[in-house]
Parts: sequence; structure tokens; C-alpha cells
Amino acid sequence: MAYSSDEIIKREILDTLGHETKGIKLRIFPQSSNEDQKPFSEGGLTFGFEGVSYGSCDAAWYVDEQWVDGLNGKEINKKPVIALEGTDALSRNSAGNALYQRFHHALGGVKNGIVGVYYLKKGTQKIQPDLYGMAYFASKIEKGKYLITDDLTVVKDLLECYHDPVAFSAYIDAYLEKMHELFITKFNAAYGGDWEKFAEQRSTIIQNGYVIKYAGRMRRNFTDGSQRAGHIAVGEMFLTKYYFYDKKFYYLFPKMTHKDLEVLDHSKTTDKEWFLLRNEPNVEIKTMDDIAGLDKECREALLSIQDTPLKGDAMRTFNKCMKTIVEGFKSGKYKLT
Repeated sequence: MAYSSDEIIKREILDTLGHETKGIKLRIFPQSSNEDQKPFSEGGLTFGFEGVSYGSCDAAWYVDEQWVDGLNGKEINKKPVIALEGTDALSRNSAGNALYQRFHHALGGVKNGIVGVYYLKKGTQKIQPDLYGMAYFASKIEKGKYLITDDLTVVKDLLECYHDPVAFSAYIDAYLEKMHELFITKFNAAYGGDWEKFAEQRSTIIQNGYVIKYAGRMRRNFTDGSQRAGHIAVGEMFLTKYYFYDKKFYYLFPKMTHKDLEVLDHSKTTDKEWFLLRNEPNVEIKTMDDIAGLDKECREALLSIQDTPLKGDAMRTFNKCMKTIVEGFKSGKYKLT
């Protein structure tokens, strides 16, 4: 019988780390269960901040101390210290931005001041260096720290030194620097250390005070659950947000209109990925309707492929329009409203 990714990760956590380490207790639901969907303060494994849930984790370690849940304001006598989201994706031929799609689950813990760990079990693929960068920069501006690893020994080390604050902090700082080195080595090799070159190759426009990330999403991407576009869009959102953490971030979907956003806002009221896209601080979704000065010809071309997947002629049309739009923003001809 083949185990699911969740089952594999949870079994490995229990086999490697057990139920308790130096008085730090593990909360985990090894069997299939919806209990993890509850907020941590209500017995679950979901973390969030100021009413926004970032998704459930696979495990969390806690001590018997007072803690206020940032998601709902409840005060409890169990204080989480590590929140872990795991995946077996590296053994399932997942690569590229598919690996970003669970980044936000442990981020909920990080926003609460907890150490978040995104554990990608070793497999045939390697961890995308982008993930190290995302977590490193997130750790610069969020309350907690975010670690990316393919080795549960990192969690064991954290638990072993937790009761010594100096050693705990030093371990985290050293690990963050290691993550940054992995990220910057790849960044320098791929883009020569040049953020403008990164922007050209990664559908990004860098302006004074703000950054635009554009993507050829269409409404159907978010209503067809099999496409998991919501998860990937959220992952790409956090990549841009944290890479450019000192700038306002506009997430531009030029194939979509205000009407598309209205439909999704009304139909996706319980969809946590769409909710994150619409409520993440310092992030705004924009559509073709928000591009002031957009040429009539370009708008009509985008509308003609609004519901068409980006391949063949549709891809050529999209690329032609985006060349016009990117040049328009850079020259000052276009602005976002």
C-alpha cells in the first residue's frame, strides 16, 4: 500500500523525534484527520495572524507556558515553539515553483513569532534555492524565523538546544546564513547578482518604491481545483513579496478584469489560498482594468485570450502584449491605478 505524502512525513517525524524531547511535546495527527485544520489554540495545527489563516501544519512542538494565538487572540497554556510543514514532493518529480506551494503553511507560525520549518524530505529532486531566499528574507521582517531543510536533524538540534536561549538563537542565525549562502550562490550564477536581470527573466518589473509581478492567470485557474493554481500563485506571491520586502508589491493578472475578481471574491469565500492572495499585507492584485493608458489594441488582444491556456498562438499573443505593457511601465506611459 502506497502512503500519502502526509503519512510518510508524519511517520518519519515520529520515528526520528518521538513524542517528546527535553520536555518539549509534539502535537501531530498521524492518522487521516481534520483536527489539524483547527487553530493551534483549539487543539489543531493551523497558524495564522490577525484573522488570516495560513494553512495547517503537519506537526508542532510546544512547552507548557502561556501563549496568545495571533490568529484568534485566545490565550492558552501551551506555547508552540516550532511549527513544521513537510512534503515528500522531492520524490514525486516536483520541481520549480511547484515546491513553493506549501511555503505559506509554516509561514503562519513564523508570523506568530515561532520558528517555522518547511521540511522537504530528500528525494530525486533538489530543494529550489529560491526557497532558501524566500525564507531567509521572510525571517528579516516577520516576528519569527523560517528554516528550509531536507534533514530532520535540524529540528532535533533545535529541540536539543531550545532551553538555552543563547545557543538556540545562535543555531538559528548560523542556519539562516547557510540558507543565504545557498540562495546567493544560485542567484549569482543565474543572474550575475543583478536584480534587474532577475526581473527580466522572472516576469517582474522593478520601479521606484514598488514592484510588479505579472502572470497569465485566468479565472478558471482558481475555480478548477485540479490545477492547484491557487497554491502556486500564493507561492509566487510570497517569493516576490519577500525578495522585494522593502517595496510595495502589485500582483498583476493582465488576462483578468475587475469582473473576474468580483466573481472569485464571491465564489471563493472559503478558499484559503484566494483569501491569502486578497489579504496579504503590502500585496495588491491588479488586472488589465487597472493599467491606466493601456492601448485599445492590447486590451482587445488580452480579452481574446482571456479564457485560453497559454500555449501556441495564445502564448505568442500574451508575450507580445506583455512586451508592450512592460515597456509602457518602464517608460512611464502606463501606470497602475
